[in-house]
Amino acid sequence: MIKITLSDEIISVCPDLHVLAIACRVKNTPSDEALWQEILQTEETIRASCKLEEINKWQPIYATRQAYKHLGKDPNRYRPSAESLRRRVVKVLSLYQIDTLVDLINLVSLRSGYSIGGFDADKIQGSLQLGVGREGELYHGIGRGVLNIAGLPVYRDSLGGIGTPTSDEERTKIGLETTSLLMIINAYSGESGLKDAGAYAITLLKQYVSASECELELITAKNREKYAI
Repeated sequence: MIKITLSDEIISVCPDLHVLAIACRVKNTPSDEALWQEILQTEETIRASCKLEEINKWQPIYATRQAYKHLGKDPNRYRPSAESLRRRVVKVLSLYQIDTLVDLINLVSLRSGYSIGGFDADKIQGSLQLGVGREGELYHGIGRGVLNIAGLPVYRDSLGGIGTPTSDEERTKIGLETTSLLMIINAYSGESGLKDAGAYAITLLKQYVSASECELELITAKNREKYAI
């Protein structure tokens, strides 16, 4: 497990933040039909039960948006990824099919409301700290080009930023060659529901990408806890 810490600047404005990190060995594939059918079924359920104007009021998404506001970022301009996924589904636009690992992470985010970072752990340099983006800080969001991350929560390794709730960075993105996964579930709304999301993620990881050597760690402002699901 890569060491992850929370900076004082994040803790001061997001005291209820709980971070669940999952590390494991995986076997990624271009696509998985059974997983994609599970995603399509989830999309249908969401469309039948959720209205567009309700999405940003769902507690996991609402709390992430509030964190943005406290840090000075407009959550309507830079939406958390979990919100963007739900909005896309409710607008009757299916999720993009990327590869099994990315599709799996998107499914967990879609169902849980948490914005989730998914990284090729072998591309991360050193430990990670969650801080706040600075003006002029160079960051290439996946599929988005240069992204202004000033005021966004951002995970940094020794080389720079790799993940925000809006978009992860190109440098550490998952690919078909990925065999070591670091998945970070960010719960700005607190612990409630977080371990359930982690258990669901582990189930999918074992089922669809043959996850092994799984390690889990819960990180908060006060302590860190390693545990197994």
